[in-house]
Amino acid sequence: MSTSSPLPPTPNRAEAIAALVDPQRRDLYRLASERAVSRDDAAEALGIPRSTAALNLDRLVDAGLLTVSHVRRTGRSGPGAGRPAKLYRATAAELAATIPERHYELVGDLLAAAVEQADETGIPVRDALATEAFATGAAIGARAERLEEALAACGYAPRHPAPSGAAPADLVLENCPFHVLASRHTALICGANLELVRGLVAGTDDERTPVLAPADGRCCVEIRTSAP
Repeated sequence: MSTSSPLPPTPNRAEAIAALVDPQRRDLYRLASERAVSRDDAAEALGIPRSTAALNLDRLVDAGLLTVSHVRRTGRSGPGAGRPAKLYRATAAELAATIPERHYELVGDLLAAAVEQADETGIPVRDALATEAFATGAAIGARAERLEEALAACGYAPRHPAPSGAAPADLVLENCPFHVLASRHTALICGANLELVRGLVAGTDDERTPVLAPADGRCCVEIRTSAP
């Protein structure tokens, strides 16, 4: 016999990505996407303390990424049957998984919020999108220890270019998480990309500077070390 908590609403994409900034939580989310797991299961699978597994699993529940059920694994009920195990499973409204990594739900949320803000305030939609993208990036960045960590969580695949490369970038972003939309609506989506990355930089208190530097096969944004 099992009892399940009500399914949480579709997770806010920025909150979900922020929760997955931590590599350990990403591993737990992948595990719970494959099967229902208890705190003991998760701790054993990842080789971490049970208390750490519990804390991070509950954080993923709060972000709307996991749901909880309580199951008596012995199959018995009544007195002496023991306490039901708390099992975690990825919600039906999980983040889309694509290779390369894309986050179309995130850009959809940004565009919808921008339209709503434009309707309420009368400002141009592009300006509202820039504001929403920066604020979202700052919120995600604030959960990360380093800029590279925040960029990776958003799907940008950051890397340091080879020393012999001609580009002056400190970091190039090998993947655009909004690739299809960026190819169709380049100015709009690349502008949003730039503001989102600026927010990530601000949220992580990084001193480097994002700039638009379009190139084939990767994101239109580069991260450069500011000149003295």
